[in-house]
Amino acid sequence: MKTDQFKSRLEEEKAKLEAEMASVGRKNPSVPGDWEPIPSETGVEADLVDQADVVMSRESNTAILADLEARYDTILAALSRIEKGTYGKCSVCTKDIEVARLEADPAATTCVEHL
Repeated sequence: MKTDQFKSRLEEEKAKLEAEMASVGRKNPSVPGDWEPIPSETGVEADLVDQADVVMSRESNTAILADLEARYDTILAALSRIEKGTYGKCSVCTKDIEVARLEADPAATTCVEHL
């Protein structure tokens, strides 16, 4: 299987995800490869409603970041499979994953039969 086009698409998505994660978070200096929400300065707002808005914004960023990180991890795993030569094989039955499925989601880990 030619993986060049899939690798290129995965690299593009990885870059987009990194940019999106950087807009709501930052790399965690304590845990390599992990991201954390951008800290907000709570307690400096004079109004309780403003303080609540800051907390809600942080919670929203946390949820968004978790979703982005999950997809980012699947992209990294797919790129790793390309490097190992196992890309495009179903993780359940080891048959080839259909090209149409990989075109729809280059990070797919299973064939259509094992969705």
